[in-house]
Amino acid sequence: MATQLSAEQMGQNPRTPREIDVPAPTAWPFVLAFGCTLMFAGLLTSVSVTLLGAVLAVAGCIGWFWEVFPHEHEVTVPLVPEDLRLATERRVVERLPVAAEQLRAWLPVHTYPVSAGVKGGFAGSVAMAVLACAYGVLRVGSIWYPINLLAAAVYAQSLKLESARLYSFHADSFFIALGLHGLVSTLVGLLYGAMLPMFPRRPIVLGGLIAPVLWSGLLYTMLGLLNPLLASHIDWLWFMASQVAFGVVAGLVVVRQSRMPTRENLSFALRAGVEAPGIIPPRGSGEKRP
Repeated sequence: MATQLSAEQMGQNPRTPREIDVPAPTAWPFVLAFGCTLMFAGLLTSVSVTLLGAVLAVAGCIGWFWEVFPHEHEVTVPLVPEDLRLATERRVVERLPVAAEQLRAWLPVHTYPVSAGVKGGFAGSVAMAVLACAYGVLRVGSIWYPINLLAAAVYAQSLKLESARLYSFHADSFFIALGLHGLVSTLVGLLYGAMLPMFPRRPIVLGGLIAPVLWSGLLYTMLGLLNPLLASHIDWLWFMASQVAFGVVAGLVVVRQSRMPTRENLSFALRAGVEAPGIIPPRGSGEKRP
């Protein structure tokens, strides 16, 4: 075995060694691998196969260990110089096209960023909370009733409260409902932002009409099967109204954001973040660059 090194590199440095030491070849890793294979094969065949594999695995570990400690086993390999010369017949550097002419455009050309949907989700969560609290005050006479119902979605203890206590303040239910409302609103806003390219011109239609109807229908069906007791306490007309308020406010926030061009219409070099001299246009006559 020999290592090739260019003659030019060896000539530039007179101290370049003519021989190097490399780790000596050994078969112990194969013994270890074969032993492990037999150990697992014995689980399906026989205990004797497992024992044989264990012996080989231990022997492979010990043998491989002694190849390194207390002294590493090495072999000397001569360096063979190789006369390597690079040549090219090209006279002009080939350049990558950054903005080639497009035969077709990906639609939409401009859309809202995902961050716009997240901002809309935060604003919509406030509108939905205000409408839910208004329902509690106007319909049942307690602002804490919808909060305790929201907490009951994940905190069964809230639903086990007596009717009188369901209308009162409970710290555990309040903080659970607050965290759940913030988490769900953030995730819905993120999903809303990801779906904005589907409705680039009318985000309010997606947030204020399509999404509330689909979401309310899905929850109505699921809660009726999974938790009928919780579903019986929900006024679904007010629930859908709060969802519509969430979507409309979120859509209004989105339309106030600046649109950005979609990355599908950019060249691959720009989308991949390629930074190379090949994508810089050639210099004109007399042009100076820093």
